[in-house]
Amino acid sequence: MASGEKQTSQYLTFSLDHEIFALNIETVREVLDVSTLTRVPRMPAFMCGVINLRGSAVAVVDMRRKFSLPAADETVNTCIIICEVTIDGEGTVLGCLVDAVQEVLELDRQEIEPPPRMGTRLETGFIQGMGRRGEQFILLLDLDRVFSTDELLQLQRQEPGRSTEQVPAV
Repeated sequence: MASGEKQTSQYLTFSLDHEIFALNIETVREVLDVSTLTRVPRMPAFMCGVINLRGSAVAVVDMRRKFSLPAADETVNTCIIICEVTIDGEGTVLGCLVDAVQEVLELDRQEIEPPPRMGTRLETGFIQGMGRRGEQFILLLDLDRVFSTDELLQLQRQEPGRSTEQVPAV
């Protein structure tokens, strides 16, 4: 790359509890309206269930629960971001239930600050960096690190065909 050229990346921004988060657009496949979820027994509390995505069962995670945020009622803006995460070197499709999708934001590398150091007691390894839009910070997530390998393997092994219950989306 010639000197003077900027290196930019695109991020899909979304909100959770009035905070703005972002995922690298390369990990995002599509954004869906919330549909009927099938609950799967013995899944982690943050998992809403699975949806039928063109004939395939896709696990859906409530990102509010995953980040220990207060529960919220579903609104017309609530949606599911279909993403690809890596589990043991293999791509897996996962749905992320979020309050609302905002926009696709382009950030130059110089506009991204490293994750804040918050001491040794708080885990911030899932934060890829901090972007900024005006005075507001945007938490850039590394989706592969949001979930532990054990959590992702458990989601990958779920079997939606056994003793499941159809319920309306959360």
